[in-house]
Amino acid sequence: MSTVSKHLMQIQSMIHDAAIRSHRDPQSITLVAVSKRQPIESILEAYDAGQRHFGENYAQELRDKALALSHLKDICWHFIGNLQRNKVKYVAPTAAVMECIDSVRIAQEFSARARQAQRTVDVFLQVNVGEEEQKSGCAKTDAPAIARQIRQLPGIRLTGLMTIPPFHLEANETRLYFSALRELRDSMGGQNELPHLSMGMSHDFQEAIAEGATMVRVGTAIFGDRPPKPEE
Repeated sequence: MSTVSKHLMQIQSMIHDAAIRSHRDPQSITLVAVSKRQPIESILEAYDAGQRHFGENYAQELRDKALALSHLKDICWHFIGNLQRNKVKYVAPTAAVMECIDSVRIAQEFSARARQAQRTVDVFLQVNVGEEEQKSGCAKTDAPAIARQIRQLPGIRLTGLMTIPPFHLEANETRLYFSALRELRDSMGGQNELPHLSMGMSHDFQEAIAEGATMVRVGTAIFGDRPPKPEE
C-alpha cells in the first residue's frame, strides 16, 4: 500500500469518526483531495485507492491534468483557487464543481464559457467570512444579492457556499467561522436551496464537519508537502 493510500484511509476514518460524533451520516460528507502541484502519479495512487474528487487551484494546471487523466471518466474535478476572468476558459470546460465564484462578473464569464462548452457546472459562492482584505470571497452582507443574480444565469447551478477562515487560527478557533457560514446558508434558503457547505482543510476539517460541512478540502494530510510552485 502506498503512502498516499495510507494517508487517504486515515483521513477517511477521521471523517467517519467526526461525522458520528456530530450525529451525521458519514456518507453525506465528500472528501476533496487537494492535488495542486502534486504529480499525476500521486493523483493516480489516490484514485486507485478509491478517491474520486480532486481539487486544483491553478487554471492551466487543472486543464493539463484533466487532459492527462481524461481516460478516468468518473474523476470529479473541483476548482478551489482564485480565478481571473481571462482564465475561466480553462476551467469551465473541465471542472465539475467551481467552488470560488465571488462576484457576479466572474459568474457571468463562467456562465458564458460553460454554455460554449455545452455544460452545466455546479458552482459555490465563496464568502469571506473573516472579512480579510487580502482574501477572495464576497462579504456576508452581499451574498444573498449575488446568489439571486447567479441563479438567473444559464450554464451554472448554484448549489453551495464555500469559505476559508484566517490561516493563523488554531483548529478550535475556526468553528466560529464555519458556524457563521452555516447560519448564512440557513438564512438564504437552507439546505433545500444550498445543499453544500465547502469548508475545512487538513488542520480543521473535523471542526468543519461538526458545524455542518458537506465537503472538506484536504491536501497535505493526504499527499504530503507540495512541490515548490514553478517559476512563471
